[in-house]
Amino acid sequence: MCLSWPNTAQAKNYDRQSLRQQSFAGQDLRGNNYTSTDMAEADLSNTDLRGVRLFDTNLTKANLENADMTGATLDGARFIRANLKNAILEGAYAFSTDFRKANIEGADFTDVDLDVKTNDMLCEVATGVNPVTGRTTKDTLYCP
Repeated sequence: MCLSWPNTAQAKNYDRQSLRQQSFAGQDLRGNNYTSTDMAEADLSNTDLRGVRLFDTNLTKANLENADMTGATLDGARFIRANLKNAILEGAYAFSTDFRKANIEGADFTDVDLDVKTNDMLCEVATGVNPVTGRTTKDTLYCP
């Protein structure tokens, strides 16, 4: 009897690379390392980014619509003007993460520990319900 196992995605290291304007749409990127990588204007829509390291990564104007970043390391990442519509960030580490002018409509921030200033800024623009988790963005940010 011959048993074969399906190929599983192998985590890759893209530490300190330039991946500006690259398209990763719809890909399984679980566990990859993008530490200090320039991913400005990259298309990461509909990607599986669970457990990914985006520490100090430039994601300015990146498209992360419908991306699953559950448990990802986002410390120091810059999501300036990024599209995070319907993204799932549940349990992500987001110390000193910059979300200025990001679209967070329907994003799920459940169990994401944000500093008070960032949380307050996100609450000012939080709208929508995540279509996967069914949670409202305001509730996941504990907005008043």
